[in-house]
Amino acid sequence: MLARKSIIPEEYVLARIAAENLRKPRIRDRPRKARFIAKNGACNLAHKNIREQGRFLQDIFTTLVDLKWRHTLVIFTMSFLCSWLLFAMMWWLVAFAHGDMDPSTENPSNSTKWTPCVTCVRSFTSAFLFSIEVQVTIGFGGRMMTEECPLAITVLILQNIVGLIINAVMLGCIFMKTAQAHRRAETLIFSRQAVIAVRNGKLCFMFRVGDLRKSMIISASVRIQVVRKTTTPEGEVIPIHQVDIPVDNPIESNNIFLVAPLIICHVIDKRSPLYDISASDLALQDLELIVILEGVVETTGITTQARTSYVAEEILWGHRFVPIVTEEEGVYAVDYSKFGNTVKVAAPRCSARELDEKPSILIQTLQKSELSHQNSLRKRNSMRRNNSIRRSNSMRRTNSSLMVPKVQFITPEGSQSASET
Repeated sequence: MLARKSIIPEEYVLARIAAENLRKPRIRDRPRKARFIAKNGACNLAHKNIREQGRFLQDIFTTLVDLKWRHTLVIFTMSFLCSWLLFAMMWWLVAFAHGDMDPSTENPSNSTKWTPCVTCVRSFTSAFLFSIEVQVTIGFGGRMMTEECPLAITVLILQNIVGLIINAVMLGCIFMKTAQAHRRAETLIFSRQAVIAVRNGKLCFMFRVGDLRKSMIISASVRIQVVRKTTTPEGEVIPIHQVDIPVDNPIESNNIFLVAPLIICHVIDKRSPLYDISASDLALQDLELIVILEGVVETTGITTQARTSYVAEEILWGHRFVPIVTEEEGVYAVDYSKFGNTVKVAAPRCSARELDEKPSILIQTLQKSELSHQNSLRKRNSMRRNNSIRRSNSMRRTNSSLMVPKVQFITPEGSQSASET
């Protein structure tokens, strides 16, 4: 180490290190911005300090549907248990008021015939069992109503009505929870990354969407919104400013026929919020593009919605999605293993505004890509030729090594004769 230090002066080493540090760009990890919409479509929003909690009870059915499954099952069980216990208490009071609990009425004399309101109800346990039999319409034949007490008939009618209401509400709530629209949205997938490339001479923002089920989404439509933090000329800060951007579609509406995975395209023009953003500026932008897919489920008729979002780090500039739909034996096959795969293509690094002002940039970019493609083909062909020449040379050497050497034999007369063996 001492010898090496003596060869190179220390001043030169320090100058070279300083120059290398200046050349290398210093990348600082900027804090990651919280997403407004997660990749799975969930809204990253927390509601705090809600004072009017009673509004949730005014729409009790929606509140029950929005609850978690464990809370729904607890409410489902407790509603039945409470109704059974409540009416069991009422049946016990009816029997107690009529005197059915008196032990003397259990074995009445032959002269006096005792008729209870409900037969075989002698305790609260038997009243509870009778309450269950009445509400769930299970008749075992041991306990039954009689014509003795009009109040008992009224309680029977009331319990039947309450039981039907509880059944209708709780079963409807469970049905709505099992058939919720967001369950169907689990099979609607989006590409993990979006791309920006040239299509039809314009810079376009593109992503891929697909449906994993064979049952289709009817009247499917796609909307794209840009969410960013903006400040108005008056100084008002809008933390979540939403701007709708158009989707390129041959027809005027945004409806799509989602029979196979599609590439949704947004042309970056003067109306687009991405019009002034170049490839170098994209990483510094604090924006989020939200994609919303809406449609009607073919099998159930319920409207569903699938959402995702793309931040600046998830947008690839100068890439294009690979084709995944092929025709095999008269059937169109979709290879979902390549759903999010992209390839690098030629695209200008400038913004769409600069591309509109100077159309020659696109021509120069395409010419450079064509030249680089031709050069790569030439290099590939030359490599193939060199490999073929090397193979032929190696085969010649192998053949020459396999040849039998010539051997000379000396005859007894002293003359030499050459022969090959």
